[in-house]
Amino acid sequence: MEIPGDLKFAPSHEWVRLGDDGIITVGISAHAQEQLGDLVFVETPEIDRDCEAEEGIAVVESVKAASDIYAPVAGTVVDTNPELADNPELVNSDPYGAGWIFKIKPNETLDIQDMMDPDDYEAYAAAEE
Repeated sequence: MEIPGDLKFAPSHEWVRLGDDGIITVGISAHAQEQLGDLVFVETPEIDRDCEAEEGIAVVESVKAASDIYAPVAGTVVDTNPELADNPELVNSDPYGAGWIFKIKPNETLDIQDMMDPDDYEAYAAAEE
């Protein structure tokens, strides 16, 4: 799957997209959803929840396992994807688009500059296999 060039990645396989408004959209990578298999449930975080970077704030469940989703940066959750309640498989079919999980207003947008770009992430994910 082609990785959009505007994404950054955490070692825990979350991707982030920084919007023009400073809000970060978060999802999981195609690699991560392939490892999990078909998702059957997504628990999104509560809106207005404050979180620290690397804090587990959401959960995805597949037929194989449940996995925590971590906040890639410290900030406040400002939105969640309502489509995932009835269609968790969107994370499988469109992980970089309609399968986004939550949006966060970061305390510091500079935090994402140290994250992996798509090429670095592809090499990182390939090394895990």
